[in-house]
Amino acid sequence: MAVVPLFSSQIFTLSLPSSRSFSFRKRFSCSSSSNIMEQSIEDESKFKEFPYVTVPHRELMVELVSTVENRLGTSLLPCTLPEHVQYFENETGSAHASLYVRSGNSSSQVDFILGSWVHCNLPTGGALNITSLSAYLKPSTDAPNFLIEVIRSSPTSLILILDLPPRKDLVQHPHYLKTFYEETQLDKQRQLLEKLPEVKPYFSSSLYIRALVSPSAILVSIEAEPSQAIRIDEIIRDHISLVAKVMLDTWLDLCACAERRLTDDESAALEKRDRIIKNKTIEIDLESSFPRLFGQEVANRVLGVLRDIYNA
Repeated sequence: MAVVPLFSSQIFTLSLPSSRSFSFRKRFSCSSSSNIMEQSIEDESKFKEFPYVTVPHRELMVELVSTVENRLGTSLLPCTLPEHVQYFENETGSAHASLYVRSGNSSSQVDFILGSWVHCNLPTGGALNITSLSAYLKPSTDAPNFLIEVIRSSPTSLILILDLPPRKDLVQHPHYLKTFYEETQLDKQRQLLEKLPEVKPYFSSSLYIRALVSPSAILVSIEAEPSQAIRIDEIIRDHISLVAKVMLDTWLDLCACAERRLTDDESAALEKRDRIIKNKTIEIDLESSFPRLFGQEVANRVLGVLRDIYNA
């Protein structure tokens, strides 16, 4: 049982594992300065501590979040989530979660970035830990969004979802497929991971979720021998981290920091599509998983804030 951004709009959003048996392009400068907008250390720590995961897992997530924030710089506004949404738990203390949202300013192509972690004690013993980072772009560009979810249900088991989800039909727009997936050779990153003997393809039971991913999406399960729990951390450190950094850098260079010219009709259609996906994320995942994990009162409080963000 857990919570993670469905997708990206992906929904960097969230879902219980049980619910998903899972033109012309012109460069413009993205700030590379590490001087990000002032925000309180307390606000950051709610999310960036990643207190329940192993060191390699924590270092992966912290580096990805830091890379996004440092590259986008002051084009991201500070996190303004209420404290009761930045961190929340259920009455028994068996489930904890943290959310982190930074919106793009008026001149940014980034709509918002959404990070989350969820920790849940399992009835059978052990715990489920899910960490995620999603980045959504505005309808002023049709470039893909970014999504990573790392789902660890035991010391020897992990599911990785890593993708640049497309925002246009790839059959109708072959140049889009070529630009973002063929010329970038993103499929090689999936192939690198699948060479490892512990790595197997992961298939979500949700056909809707399968319809949202790109042809080069990385959806894999990783299983180590019962006596080799350390192997999962080695794979995170030596393989997943490298692949995730390549895909994030590709997204930053080609999607978040590159301008694409759209007509008004194209932007309007894209905005409608984005809104449908965001609302589906809440409908399919969060409306069922949050009450089960955190109780109806907490769920209503958190989902109300997320709906405002997704539909702003």
